Amino acid sequence: MTEAEASANDVLHHTPANPAPLNYTAGYFTGHRGTKLRYGLFRSEISPAVGTVVVMQGRNEFIEKYFETIRDLNAMGLWVATFDLRGQGGSDRLTKNPRKGHVRRFSDYERDLEIFLEQIVLPDARLPFFLVGHSTGALIALSAAPRLSTRIHRMALSAPYIALSGQGAPQGAIRTLAGLASWTALGRISMGTDQSRRPFEGNPLTSDIARFHRNAEIIAAHPELTVGAPTARWLHETFKAARRVSNQAHLTRITIPTLILAPMLDGVVPYRAQEELSRKFRAAQLITVNGARHELFHDRDIYRAQGLAAIEAFMPGLDGGFGLSETAA
Repeated sequence: MTEAEASANDVLHHTPANPAPLNYTAGYFTGHRGTKLRYGLFRSEISPAVGTVVVMQGRNEFIEKYFETIRDLNAMGLWVATFDLRGQGGSDRLTKNPRKGHVRRFSDYERDLEIFLEQIVLPDARLPFFLVGHSTGALIALSAAPRLSTRIHRMALSAPYIALSGQGAPQGAIRTLAGLASWTALGRISMGTDQSRRPFEGNPLTSDIARFHRNAEIIAAHPELTVGAPTARWLHETFKAARRVSNQAHLTRITIPTLILAPMLDGVVPYRAQEELSRKFRAAQLITVNGARHELFHDRDIYRAQGLAAIEAFMPGLDGGFGLSETAA
């Protein structure tokens, strides 16, 4: 093992049930306002490579959780570049209490993505560049998309976080409380309960018990990768972003051909909101996954395979891109 490989191995964490892909480098880069962010670049053994997928994770996710999906994308001939969002995973925390899921401004996420593209992806990865985003990661992609058309060729967004359900209180009430807390200097208080160690029974994320327990084992071995409930400020900022990206004027400015992978049984982001988004989004095609829950890439094979097949066909364009033009304007 070379010194570089040893260093990369120290950055990422492996468990027996969750080995890392074979050919990768990992490290840290400096994001917006000096925040240290952990990243990984995973190379496909297929040559020439089809391109590179930038994977944008959801809230309270981390690189290790995507090892299986990264291997699947590598098997399609795609390199994968991903990083832990600020405030979670192996990236810098933003409050004194590392368990708080916090962000100062939603635009900080967007600047981190742009810096990642400029400093890590553009110099070291293979063209063309694609993007796969899940939940909060998909919301970041939607928000930044009007500025990414010259860099990102196509996007696939799984369960984009544009609305919220299943929280024990209506979204409107949560939005109001989060806004009031943020406006009264209480933006760092936690809202809700820590769900990082929830049981499999009744969970809204996946119907696959093996993948659920695999991810739970990663968290048990490395609890420092997770965060607890979001802060009021995090909720306030993401609600504002979700409302903005759902606006027709914003969606019209997105010209990147996009797939929306919408799980029908999503217990976090209501399916109807994703369907409504696709109706207003001229550059997008809705792919409904019947029976799937929120975390499509961690659900049962029968659902997960549909999302991966759509990505494989759409991103290299093997089927002509589901009828979407390259400008999709």
